[in-house]
Amino acid sequence: MDYVAGLLDYIEKSPTAFHAAAEAAAVLERKGFTRLQENSIWQIVPGGRYYVTRNLSALIAFAVPESGFGAYQIAAAHGDSPTFKLKPVAEEKTAAAYTRLNVEKYGGMIYATWMDRPLSIAGRAFIRTGDTFETRLVDLGRDAVLIPNMPIHFCHEINDGYKFNPQTDLLPLYGEAGAADTLNGEIAACCGVRTEDIAGSDLYLYNRTPGTVWGAENAFFSSGRIDDLECAWTALTAFVDAECENHINVLAILDNEEVGSGSKQGADSTFLRDVLIRCGTALGAADEEIRSAIASGFMVSADNAHAVHPNHPEKFDTTNRVYMNKGIVIKQNASQRYTTDGVSSAVFAAVCEKAGVNVQYFANRSDIPGGSTLGNIANSHVSMNTVDIGLAQLAMHSAYETAGTKDPEMMIQALKTYWETEILMTGDGRFTLM
Repeated sequence: MDYVAGLLDYIEKSPTAFHAAAEAAAVLERKGFTRLQENSIWQIVPGGRYYVTRNLSALIAFAVPESGFGAYQIAAAHGDSPTFKLKPVAEEKTAAAYTRLNVEKYGGMIYATWMDRPLSIAGRAFIRTGDTFETRLVDLGRDAVLIPNMPIHFCHEINDGYKFNPQTDLLPLYGEAGAADTLNGEIAACCGVRTEDIAGSDLYLYNRTPGTVWGAENAFFSSGRIDDLECAWTALTAFVDAECENHINVLAILDNEEVGSGSKQGADSTFLRDVLIRCGTALGAADEEIRSAIASGFMVSADNAHAVHPNHPEKFDTTNRVYMNKGIVIKQNASQRYTTDGVSSAVFAAVCEKAGVNVQYFANRSDIPGGSTLGNIANSHVSMNTVDIGLAQLAMHSAYETAGTKDPEMMIQALKTYWETEILMTGDGRFTLM
C-alpha cells in the first residue's frame, strides 16, 4: 500500500473536521462497523464493531472482543486544524470595488502562509424544511477566495517582522462589488437547496494547494492539515485491521483541539467517558467493573511533533530532538502539557520495539515553552496511563506543512501492534505485555 498516497487522499477529502469525521465514518462502514446514535439505546454484543459521532465533527469507534467486556486500549487524535472561520454575516463591500469576507482566526496559524494562495470554503450548513432541520456538508471545491499581500512598495517593513492584524490584513477577497450577497446562494447550490432554506452554517477557509511528494529520493511530502490528520488517518488505518482478544480497542478522532478542546465534542468534554461507560453498560458490566476497566486501560494521544528545523537547529533541545523519517516520537514535558511519564513511555516504547519501529524522544528547550495536546485534557475525564506520541514534521500550523514519507507506515505498524498487544495492569505501576 502506498501509505502517503492514502494519507494525502484523506487530507484532500477532509477540508474541515466535519469532513474528516465523515471520511473516517465511511472507512468504518466499509469495514463493517455499525453506527450508533447517542440519543438511542445501544445494543452491543461481543465481537461487535461500532462507532458514534458527536456534532458530526468528532468520532469514536470501538471493537469488542468475542470474550466480551474488558479493559480499554485507546488511541486519540484530532480532526481540526488552524484556519479562518467565516463570521455569521460574512460578506462586506470594501474600497467601493470589492466584496471581501469577514473572518476570524481559528487556532494559532502562521498568518503569512495563508496569503497569496488559492483558498476555498467548506464546512456544514443547517437546512430547514418546515419544522425539520438537517445538517449537510459543504465544500465549494473551487478556488473561491484569496488573501492578498500588500506590495512591498507600500509596506517596506513586510520583511522586518511585520505584525499582521487579523481584522485588517487577513480578510479574504471574494469578488467584485457585485458579488455581495451571493455567497449564501453558492452554499445553497452546493447543498441542492434554496438560499432561504439555509438556517445556519459553520464555514471555514481551507488551502486548495494539492499535497505533493518531493525531495531527494522522495523523502518528504507537503500538504495542508498534516497536523493532525496524519495521526488521525494512520490511527484509523491501523484500527480497522487490528485484532483484539481480551480488551476493547477504541479510536477517538476529536474536534476543537486547536482552540483548547473545551467543547461538547472536544477532549475536554464528556464524549470519550460517555462512550466507555455506555459500552460497558450495554455489555452488562457493573459500575465497579467499568471503573476497573478504565483504571486498568491505556491511552495513546497521537498529535504530531516538531522536527528539528534545518535552518534553526538552535531552537531545539540538545538531546531530546527528533527528525522526520526516524520513527515514532514520544513527547514529554515536566509540567504535564504532555501527559507522558516514565511508565507510559516505557510501555509504549516496548510496544514499538515489538512492532520493529524506531522511537525518538522529544522535549522542549527549558527556556522555550511548548504546546500541548489532547492527552492531558482527556485524562482529566478518563484517568488512565497515557502516552503522548506523534510524527515529526516541519512548519506546524502553516497553511502548508511538511513531513517524512517513511513515517506514516511506521505509525500504522506501531498502533496496530499496540491494539493487538494485551497491556495488562497487574498493580499500580506494574504492567505485563502479552
